[in-house]
Order: sequence, then structure tokens, then C-alpha cells
Amino acid sequence: MYSLTCVDGYRIPIREEVYVLDILPLTSGPATISSDQKLSLFNPTNLSAGPPVNLLTRHGNITCAKVFDAGNAIVCTAGEDGSVSMWDLRQDGQQAEVARLTDNRYPVLSLACSSTGFSVVAGTELQDHQASILIWDVRSTPTPKFHYKEVHSDDVTELNFHPTDHNILLSGSTDGLVNICDTRITDEDEVVIQTFNHDASIHRAAFLNDTEVFALSNDEKLALYDMAEGHENGAATTDFGDMRNVLGCQYVANVLAKTNGAGGVIGAGAHEQQAFQMIHLTKSESWSLDQDSNVSLPGAHSSEIVRSFCLYDESQTVFSAGEDGYIKAWRPNT
Repeated sequence: MYSLTCVDGYRIPIREEVYVLDILPLTSGPATISSDQKLSLFNPTNLSAGPPVNLLTRHGNITCAKVFDAGNAIVCTAGEDGSVSMWDLRQDGQQAEVARLTDNRYPVLSLACSSTGFSVVAGTELQDHQASILIWDVRSTPTPKFHYKEVHSDDVTELNFHPTDHNILLSGSTDGLVNICDTRITDEDEVVIQTFNHDASIHRAAFLNDTEVFALSNDEKLALYDMAEGHENGAATTDFGDMRNVLGCQYVANVLAKTNGAGGVIGAGAHEQQAFQMIHLTKSESWSLDQDSNVSLPGAHSSEIVRSFCLYDESQTVFSAGEDGYIKAWRPNT
């Protein structure tokens, strides 16, 4: 285990309690969304100077955001009023909101974006006995091209596209299911091509590589699943169980897939110990946790929960965001 050093940071300067809800890794630097309804873009080498771009969103209460195009600094945000906005963070002020996707009145809890597929997807809260997945083609009208109403029976809490096939969409829900959908199929009865029953409300889920996915529940249970041939029964291929027991943590923030498809990084915290660490999820013949190479962020975000973290491998920098209103940068000791 080795530790990184906090080399820079910025705290939202508001008296009220403000959470930094998520970090979006853009090529130009990290963007954040926060509970004061702001979308902000930071200079990765000078967080403490504050965000050069600081935009007020219009969602009633912002709930989620996803990167649409990292190289061109285009992101999507959504919230409780059902609206979805696209932002070009290279633009100034009022010009930054380049599209507003409509025709949804239910609170949005999750987003997925594919620039290659020109798609933005929103997952909604369960209301009126219905939880929806809406798909927009950003090249056409601001109304959805697909509206799935029966893929899940409860809140749609997670959405992610396949890493190489923009037609394949993963969805996770409070109903305990992770579904794999082929968005080329217009018949809702046929759109789900694989189902994994995690048997607990989904907090995070995404692809680790072309066929394998992880699912993390709100009670911190982590399991891996495979959509390849031979795994049609949908059973977990690796079940790590309750990560609080496995890692001695209090919560898992997320699991980030490595860009080369060779595993992932688990971010786990213990706010009572002011601790946060990153654990490598590796695969040789089988999946395992490489706890000998854990990376620690000492002091983390004090006694507050770390909501999000991201890795910039080229600069050897980790960015973290927390319920203390801070975004922090961490690097190895030089």
C-alpha cells in the first residue's frame, strides 16, 4: 500500500452545506456538479484558483451528469424536473447550454451518453407505476426517439453504454436487476437481451470490458457478471459479497473500468477514519482484489463521504470530490 499527497484543492465558498456530487473527467480537466445546482470546469493544475467555468443549471435539483464528448468538453446534466441539458464548456455563459432535451416530466436519476451513437439516455424515478428509459438522438428533434416503460419495475439508478458498441446499453435499478439492452430493437418486449439479478438495489453498474460487467448494490455488495455465450443463466461469475467486510470500509464510491479493459479500480472509504483507498480489481484466470497495491488518500475528505473520484494516468493525478464541498487533487510524492 502506498499513499498519495493532496497537492491542491478548492472548496465551494458558500456558508450552507454543499456537496460535490460527481466528477466528470474531461480532456481539458475535471468538471463537477454540486448541490448548489452548479456545473463547473476546473484547471487541473490549479484547482485552488476556482473554476474558470461555473454555470447554473436549471433542473430544479440536479441529480446526475455524464460526459458526452471528453475531447470537446461536452457534458449532459439532468435533474428532478425531468429536463436534460447538453453543455459545451468551451462556450461562455449563456451560450454554453447548447441543447435542452424535453418531453419528460419525471425526475431523472441516471444518464448515459454516446457521442459515436449521437445518443443521450435518461433513466427516471418510479412514478405512476412506471420507471422509464428515454433515448434521444441529438441530431434530430428534442423529443425522445425511444421510450421504454417496462425494462425495470422501479427507479432506474444507473445507465452506461458498452465501451465499443454504442447500440448496447446497460441499465440498473432499485428492482435489483441489471439489464443489457440492444437499442436497435424497437419492440420493448425484445429489447432486453440479458438480465443479471443482483438481488439488491443497484447503486453502480457498468461494463469492465466487452462482455463483463460489475454491479454494486446500495448495501455495498459487489459481483461480476458475463454476457458472453455460455453465461446465459445470468448468474454471477464472481461474487465478492459485502465489501464492508472484505475491505474494512464503510462504503464504496464506485468502480472505474481501466481503459485497456484489464480490470478496474474500486474506490472505498471509511469516513469515521477519514480514509479513502483505491483497490485494483484484476483478472488473470479469475478475478481478484490486489490489496497489496492499494493506493490511499490520507485524510480524504475528513469525516465526510467521498462521492466521486477519477484518474488521470498521464499526469499521475487522482481527483476526488466529497460531501465537504471540496474537490481535491492527489499525486505521488516526488
